[in-house]
Amino acid sequence: MYHKFQISAKVVRSVDLKMKILVTVLFSSLLIWFIMLLSSSNNFKNHFLDDITNEDSKEAKTPRDKLLGGILTADFDEGSCLSRYHKSLLYRQPSPYKPSEYLVSKLRSYERLHRRCGPDTKAYKKATGNLVLDENYASKSVGECRYIVWIAGYGLGNRMLTLASVFLYALLTERIILVDNSKDVNDILCEPFPGTSWLLPIDFPLMKYTYAYRYNKQYARCYGTMVNNHTINSTSIPQHLYLHNLHDSRDEDKMFFCEKDQIFMNKVPWLIIQANVYFVPSLWFNPTFRPELVKLFPQKDSVFHHLASYLFHPTNQVWGMITRHYHAHLSRADETLGIQIRVFRKDAGYFQHVMDQIVSCTQRAKLLPELATQEVNMSYTPKVKAVLVTSLYPEYSDNLKNMYWERPSSTGEIIEVNQPSGERVQQTDKKLHDQKALAEIYLLSLTDNIVTSSWSTFGYVAYSIGGLKPWLLHRPKGNKTPEPPCVRSTSLEPCYLTPPSHGCDADWGKNSAKIFPFVKNCEDVIYSGLKLHDEL
Repeated sequence: MYHKFQISAKVVRSVDLKMKILVTVLFSSLLIWFIMLLSSSNNFKNHFLDDITNEDSKEAKTPRDKLLGGILTADFDEGSCLSRYHKSLLYRQPSPYKPSEYLVSKLRSYERLHRRCGPDTKAYKKATGNLVLDENYASKSVGECRYIVWIAGYGLGNRMLTLASVFLYALLTERIILVDNSKDVNDILCEPFPGTSWLLPIDFPLMKYTYAYRYNKQYARCYGTMVNNHTINSTSIPQHLYLHNLHDSRDEDKMFFCEKDQIFMNKVPWLIIQANVYFVPSLWFNPTFRPELVKLFPQKDSVFHHLASYLFHPTNQVWGMITRHYHAHLSRADETLGIQIRVFRKDAGYFQHVMDQIVSCTQRAKLLPELATQEVNMSYTPKVKAVLVTSLYPEYSDNLKNMYWERPSSTGEIIEVNQPSGERVQQTDKKLHDQKALAEIYLLSLTDNIVTSSWSTFGYVAYSIGGLKPWLLHRPKGNKTPEPPCVRSTSLEPCYLTPPSHGCDADWGKNSAKIFPFVKNCEDVIYSGLKLHDEL
């Protein structure tokens, strides 16, 4: 028995040794195979990470800056105005137009000033307490808090352009901007300044006077009228002045920004302005303003782009309209095109020559493909181009949609056409209409390329917010399609449609489009409009 057990033990030890050797060989082989796999495949790590991060890795390639380079302050609650910090999430690429550090610091300084002087402060109550009409005049010492009141008027595009213009003037002159809310600005835009309000209180002393008599060129304290009547007296400073900067304003009205006029105006505690034009280009004619403007905006054609990023944040209701349509129609497309159509005729509606102009412009500019002569056998997944059309009239988008549905495109792209609304009649001051209008402005700004109508402030706002240099449709003469149908702008700035015909003092009599190389005539308003361009 002993010998048998001894023999069995030897056998067991022999088998155990073989098993250990086998396990060792197998483990070594697996280790060598794993190391070879790692070393032979450079993509292993990338594939592994792609599976884990998926969309997060795509987002990391284009990091989003919710404060837009410092333009925005972080002092707001995100939920109160979702668009303020979420706008950057919808843009495919961050804006190439970066704000200057000087602009950022100037905005923070302005916010502190507005908190000290805005509604419900002691300074505001004192200033309105001193505000009386006509015959009484301001004291020689105005104090820290001076104001400019913006009166709402005209369509949404005009309002946004003039609000930005007035705010820039307020920055340059250290005035507090207060916004007339009689047209429900608060229903479409969030408050832009933290810890205070930009809305003019409803008990403002001159409000009843404003709407009982209407501010106009005949108003006794209209600055242009006072200049014409030679009633400007440097020793008798009025409590308030009215600035008339509408399409029908005179050259005397438009000179308020000039240096000698500003010396007088700086002493006036209250300025009340009514405007429907983007008057920013003319501010550069003032030699006092110009060095400050250069520091604020080294890229001269980015003024409205930055001011709009700071001032204009759609309310949550409007933001919901924007994001729902964006995700339903634009977000998954390979490329997007915005087309804004405004017909400037009393009998405005659908016109075939306008439709022909849109097709001619977009196809010549390679924004939309031509139609193929025969069906193409699709053996691949085609690219999708989403076309967003905004117009009061749905026939333009319907015809474009049918055109690319009935026949294939020459490039094989799938063209998807969508239009958020088509209300046929402009209904300015109706809450829902204005909310839809603002939503469409922002949707246009989110597209990769944009075509807009000449002279349209709606289009100006959309392409400038988006940092886009548009193709501008030439204004048709009669029922003929213009030739060429459109022109590519070299600037993303809006056009000042009715600027002064000449400059200030030293440049008096000189064509205002010839004074500086960066202030030129607009492509769509060749003989009168002014537009800022970055110096080449």
